[in-house]
Amino acid sequence: KMLRRVLCTVLFVGALPSLAEASQGHISVVLLGATGDLARKYLWQGLFQLYLDQVSSGHSFTFHGAALKALEPGQMLMFDVLKKLSCPPDESPNRCAVLKDQFLKLSQYHQLKTAENYTMLNREIETLLRQEGLQEAGRIFYFSVPPFAYTEIARHINSSCRPPPGAWLRVVLEKPFGHDLQSAQQLAAELRSFFREEEMYRVDHYLGKQAVAHILPFRDQNRQFLDPIWNRHHVERVEVVLKETVDAKGRTSFYEQYGVIRDVLQNHLTEALMFLTMELPANVSRAEEVLQCKLQAFQSLWGLEKNSAVLGQYQAYASQVQEELQKAQDYISTTPTFAGVLVHSGSLRWEGVPFLLTSGKALDERVGYVRVLFKNRAYCTQSETLRDAGHSQCKAKQIIFYIGHGALNTPAVLVSRNLFRPIMPEGSWREEVGQSDLLIFGQPLSDYHVYVPVKERDAYSVLISNIYHGRKDFFITTENLLASWAFWTPLLNSISSQPLRLYPGGVENQHLLDFEMVSGEVAFTMAEPLELLNPTRLMPSDFRTIQSKFRQSPLVSAWSEDLISQLASDMEKAASRTVARSGQFHLALSGGSSPVVLFQRLARHHYAFPWKHTHIWLVDERCVPLTDTESNFFTLHNHLLQSVRVPYFNVHPMPVHLNQRLCVEEDRGTELYAKEIMALVANASFDLVLLGVGTDGHTASLFPHSEDGLEGAQTVVLTESPVKPHQRMSLSLPLINKARRVFVLVLGKGKHDITTLLSRVGHEPRKWPASGVSPSSGQLVWYVDYEALLG
Repeated sequence: KMLRRVLCTVLFVGALPSLAEASQGHISVVLLGATGDLARKYLWQGLFQLYLDQVSSGHSFTFHGAALKALEPGQMLMFDVLKKLSCPPDESPNRCAVLKDQFLKLSQYHQLKTAENYTMLNREIETLLRQEGLQEAGRIFYFSVPPFAYTEIARHINSSCRPPPGAWLRVVLEKPFGHDLQSAQQLAAELRSFFREEEMYRVDHYLGKQAVAHILPFRDQNRQFLDPIWNRHHVERVEVVLKETVDAKGRTSFYEQYGVIRDVLQNHLTEALMFLTMELPANVSRAEEVLQCKLQAFQSLWGLEKNSAVLGQYQAYASQVQEELQKAQDYISTTPTFAGVLVHSGSLRWEGVPFLLTSGKALDERVGYVRVLFKNRAYCTQSETLRDAGHSQCKAKQIIFYIGHGALNTPAVLVSRNLFRPIMPEGSWREEVGQSDLLIFGQPLSDYHVYVPVKERDAYSVLISNIYHGRKDFFITTENLLASWAFWTPLLNSISSQPLRLYPGGVENQHLLDFEMVSGEVAFTMAEPLELLNPTRLMPSDFRTIQSKFRQSPLVSAWSEDLISQLASDMEKAASRTVARSGQFHLALSGGSSPVVLFQRLARHHYAFPWKHTHIWLVDERCVPLTDTESNFFTLHNHLLQSVRVPYFNVHPMPVHLNQRLCVEEDRGTELYAKEIMALVANASFDLVLLGVGTDGHTASLFPHSEDGLEGAQTVVLTESPVKPHQRMSLSLPLINKARRVFVLVLGKGKHDITTLLSRVGHEPRKWPASGVSPSSGQLVWYVDYEALLG
């Protein structure tokens, strides 16, 4: 019998202690796409390594290669690959030869094309186990196929190829896992209808890279050194980098669909970033705790904007696309092959620390690393050459997880000698003596404690071993995947037609791709050379903001992102001038969805805003508790107040919740707010009021045909909204019109009709309250984006 013969042969060469131990349970590994590129380069070698490592574990194995090809040609292709498998250098030649021979005997090819093929595979596995008298421990299905095939294969496995009760199923999925948030959600929903979450293992092979896989254990084992310095007070910046010298030639079909951000940043670099930024769980060996901490780290990231990224494309890419995809000569690709992205976290640990994620093709070197650079406050008067690196406080302090290639050409962990000597696991990492002639980030290796793996292992071998052991923390869960796409999709949408910096490729790039951080944004350091400019690539967003008139008042119009940038800048200027003149700035802000992007912009980019001297008031509020997500104050707090330093006594929420009741007239909340305004705001004239406009023409919470607030002496009123929550509190139109400045923000295609209407009607506040906005002695400016203005 085949398995028994194999086991006996293995026993003969001393790999197994006894036949009894060898029959603890049987594992069937099915590799779908067994003749494809990934399988040829990495997966069969990884499966052979698993067999080498686990042949003494007490499990027996069979390996089933599967593809769409017919039996004979598929079998030939597969066995051509298997014959070229290699053993690690420390394996004895005799044992290697025997185990390789056994691995080939335990491997067989199947054509898996129809439902019947899957049923037949299931029958063959069951028959084999019955004949050998073995119990089934589990099955691994490795999907090395394009994602469009996942759903159909999943359906077949679920209906006719699941192991019996008591045995586990592990389904391994290769990226890409979707193209954006929506497609990832759709694919996740389809897969969830066939497999349970614990059965799915989404592979990001970077998590198998030894330096990346060691980030969490390193942080855990060195808590005593890192706890005081792993935070915003000590870390200057973090860089997560993957550079390639190759271009996209031969892969332009894939690249046109995905580009560098989807290919590398959304997955590989983001996963490494999560290992750096997440809070350490109490037990880093518990997958559930690790995954939960990763999810919390995702949720603390600030949203990305167009100016969070710089993008480039190597010059030959366009002609490669035209040639490989038969595109016309005038075809222009907006696919980036280089990206530098600035990421910020809102967590208390990392607030203000820049995280730079960078990757590109056709660059000067092939290298990957994660670099944590620490702040250095020391100034050394005496010459550095006289100092010992281990004691010099003036040399750079950094920790580098060197992923591979580059000058070192090996995975490594480097810690500056002037930081600490790290604790490293003896069995798997060893200290290297640094060569003084090799420079890493401008410093000789002798300036670092350098550790390399005792045994260098391929990423796929590491991951396949983790699949076998059921280690989920090295894989991407559905929840984490969707959190990642939710983070990256807004940026991908905003840059979809952004002009790219062309670069020649290789060492010729010189300083062309250098970029710098300015006010929370990134921009290329060097101006674009004229010879690389292509006028046809300019987009409408590249033109200056246009100024004209709307309802006889100044109009500022642009694409929404540029408009918000302009509005935030104008608000900052107004605040600074007012504070310089009178010492304080009274700002009244509207609720609703439109101001959210403005709040985020102010929080992240306008550090010169005089928050310390600013009083924040509400223009309107919904009659819900302030902790309710429907509350305007809740939105304001989440997107602005918690990120800026406004003194708490300068924040004035509307008193909608008094005596355990919401907006009850007898509680006199409107009178309380009116008195507070009269007491603190000179002449009850706000320095700046920000308003929006509803599709029905309402502004603040003043609705058409409102009984209160459109005229009269009342300054703060209760009103009724046509939509839930119906009860509102609002500043009155007469009070708004006493302001020194009123800015009205109108965004989106949905506001086009009301914008057009307001441009034509006169002063008719009872029909359209927004038409009644007309400061008696102040300035009114309309900020309307192109979509609202032009439809």
